[in-house]
Amino acid sequence: MSFASDELSDRIRDTLDPRLSITEQKMFGGRAFMLAGNMLVAVMKEGSLLVRVGKENQEQYLSEPGATLMRMGDRTMTGFLEVSGDVLEDEDILMHWIGAALAFVRTLPPK
Repeated sequence: MSFASDELSDRIRDTLDPRLSITEQKMFGGRAFMLAGNMLVAVMKEGSLLVRVGKENQEQYLSEPGATLMRMGDRTMTGFLEVSGDVLEDEDILMHWIGAALAFVRTLPPK
């Protein structure tokens, strides 16, 4: 992982409520943060953030600065957005995206 992705991972750890049962695992060349076995966010190797917002919320969040559809090769990952590392430098914006992911993932059954 790069310095940018390591730093973002540290910031996410500091932001997440320690009472949540968050686990981490390597994924997508970076680090994924999981809640009850469901991916919440993942730090990509270049410092961007993969955010799980759900298919029904995807369009709403696409209008926000730095947000694009998540693509893996030729495939779009429905319900996931990639947020540019540049906009995530602002702590309030990072917290907003983590909050959006938490709001959606809390609706999912545990794995």
